[in-house]
Amino acid sequence: MKLLFPLLVAAGLWSVGAMAQTASRPPSAAANPPNMAGSAGVRTHLEALHYKNVRDLRRGPDGQWVGKATQGNVEKSVTITPQGGVIAR
Repeated sequence: MKLLFPLLVAAGLWSVGAMAQTASRPPSAAANPPNMAGSAGVRTHLEALHYKNVRDLRRGPDGQWVGKATQGNVEKSVTITPQGGVIAR
């Protein structure tokens, strides 16, 4: 019985320490939107996603970018959200 109490206290302190470590982690890179300052940033973002021949980029009033790009030798119309999501049709 005398050994059980210190063991339970140690286990409780260990779990609190583990929670503190989890809470202090910086946010993951996926939570941060990519840097898309201007059409050059949007072009770089699309090229990082393996789009080629990016052209005709223009920004709409809602903050989304639209343009044309090629992926796998197929030309697509692309829409890029302010958060970095890509919709290709």
